[in-house]
Amino acid sequence: MRIPLLSKLAITPFEILGDHAEKVKECAWIFQQAMECHVTLKCESFDELQNEVVKLEIEADAIKHQIRKHMPSSFLLPVDKYQFYYYLKEQDLILDAVIDALAWVDYMDRPAIPLDLEKDFFLLVDAIIDPVEELTRMVKEAEKYFRLFSDKQREVVQEIIRTIRQQEYQANKVEEKIKQQVFRLKNDPLTVYHTVRLAEKIGVIADHAENACDMMRAMIIR
Repeated sequence: MRIPLLSKLAITPFEILGDHAEKVKECAWIFQQAMECHVTLKCESFDELQNEVVKLEIEADAIKHQIRKHMPSSFLLPVDKYQFYYYLKEQDLILDAVIDALAWVDYMDRPAIPLDLEKDFFLLVDAIIDPVEELTRMVKEAEKYFRLFSDKQREVVQEIIRTIRQQEYQANKVEEKIKQQVFRLKNDPLTVYHTVRLAEKIGVIADHAENACDMMRAMIIR
């Protein structure tokens, strides 16, 4: 009989991983606000929001270090510890991608996004928020699975994984649409380059969410 050893621990690594996922989700929400602020020109708090993202990234780093410091020996984990670390790395890279996208936005004077593409950029930002939000739920449900090893609970996690992969696919479609449209607009080369790279940098956020869920899938099917 397989014994869920993690259930013997007061706090499991997956619970702390959930705390990290919450910080990632908060960061994504602020990223959404910052993009709206920048594009609409109706607020002056872009710098403050950008600084808030950096603050959350620092807090998430503290949680990441806590996980690494207090990680039990591999025989206490029901998963390969390197898979666990790889999952944490991908979840953490979402924060780096958000910071990178905001920095890229800030390189250009406002407004940095062509007026004809504003709606699509809002759709793209909304599209990458969805899979990031789902990560928090996935980690919570995975923590339950690794306590109980229930086939029913594993299916719950697998369904969330399928949802995240579909959401990433939808985000990729919006990204590609923006990249196609920008070349049809009569903008200067600098604006075209900046717009294409911005769409790609925002899309990377959803890519890392999908990478994380792929690693979660590898952990739960062992």
